[in-house]
Amino acid sequence: MTRFQRIALTAFVTVEVLIFAGAIVRATGSGLGCPDWPFCYGQWIPPTSADQIDFTKLDLEKFKDRAARHGRDPSTITPEILRAEFDPVATWTEYINRLTSIPVGISMIVLLVASFWQRRASVIIGSIASFLLVGINAWLGAKVVLSGLHSGTITIHMALAILLQCALVFTAWRGTERPWRMALASRRIVRIASVLFALIVIEGILGSQVREMTDALAKTHAGQLRSVWVGELEQTWVYLVHRSFSWLILGVGVWFLRDSRAACGRLGWLEMSIFALIFGQMVLGLVLSQIGIVAIAQILHIGLSSLLVSGLFLWLLGCTRTTATVR
Repeated sequence: MTRFQRIALTAFVTVEVLIFAGAIVRATGSGLGCPDWPFCYGQWIPPTSADQIDFTKLDLEKFKDRAARHGRDPSTITPEILRAEFDPVATWTEYINRLTSIPVGISMIVLLVASFWQRRASVIIGSIASFLLVGINAWLGAKVVLSGLHSGTITIHMALAILLQCALVFTAWRGTERPWRMALASRRIVRIASVLFALIVIEGILGSQVREMTDALAKTHAGQLRSVWVGELEQTWVYLVHRSFSWLILGVGVWFLRDSRAACGRLGWLEMSIFALIFGQMVLGLVLSQIGIVAIAQILHIGLSSLLVSGLFLWLLGCTRTTATVR
């Protein structure tokens, strides 16, 4: 692995950490733990108790605007109400999520600068695309907070994060004289993998819609057991299709694993990892549908989906030629 590839891999890891941190925020309902931006209750370092907040200095009009976007009566937003509703756990959960974006920004700057020494147009384009996607997603992250966690904004936010990971995977893969390739006895496995990739992307879109519905349930069913949420979700076609679609992905995943052995000569760590992620996602999906919307299962389900897309994308990159090198 070259030095540049290690830089790209580091950037990828920081993005993955950020995705998991964002998943924790969503699963715990801490998205508005810091209701203002870029400050947190008017401070750079968030408070740990309401006594540390000078509510008289807060811009209440901004808080009222966000309350209105949440469908709440702005007139109910007073310093006394804000003091009573302050939640230090939610505040710090959201704040730590913001902090995880700092390594992402630094690593992207380093990657962008380092790419110009590679003298490969594809690497430079990949690095620029990654840098721009980080900037767009940072701006969108602020919009997510300021819009009161608007559902469509959240889905786009997550989609851009996964697109960013694919851009980083490509940049890391191409950042060497001889990118990793695979010798294939048959090109049919590439078609199978392409179908699997498309199915996973579609499932991810449906999953984002389901996660938006769970966010809405967290507001409308506050205080109720999360196991009750499943009954509500089952009344929607998106959830039912998402749940059933996972069985199709598992079937194609088994097909991919079986044909990979024949096409590649043996099963490598990447093929095994891809199938393990598919199987793990299936298990987590069963937990969420049969037991309830368990927070830890939600977090893993969101985070591992991004790894699955990235892993399969890397596999497809390695199949772009059949004049293979060493696996």
